[in-house]
Amino acid sequence: MVHVLSSRIIVRPVDPERSRRFYGQTLGLPVYREFGTGPERGTVYFLGGGFLELSGRGRGPAAADVELWLQVEDVTAVHEELSGRGATVLRPPVREPWGLIEMWLADPDGHRIVVVEVPADHPLRHRP
Repeated sequence: MVHVLSSRIIVRPVDPERSRRFYGQTLGLPVYREFGTGPERGTVYFLGGGFLELSGRGRGPAAADVELWLQVEDVTAVHEELSGRGATVLRPPVREPWGLIEMWLADPDGHRIVVVEVPADHPLRHRP
């Protein structure tokens, strides 16, 4: 068995500064640490129980089969806040047939981000 001590998702943005503005200012994610210098320096953001690292430079559009899942307390409030900050909202909050309330965003490179609220009556609250 692999004993994992820490983990993170690594994104190679096409335009690192643009992506740092999106994740740091638009989404308001707090910075865990930064490393290196120059435009391709690394920035690691807190993601609740994990981390998101922006480092290096991507060569093309985002992979369609990789998505970021972020759970929040109130997805409607997050929708209002991020819409006001100019985030690209692909779909406003909708209660899905499986009971979660989901909103979809795209980062500047097109990475899809689902922002999820687990309602108080959802089984995840009672049977995690």
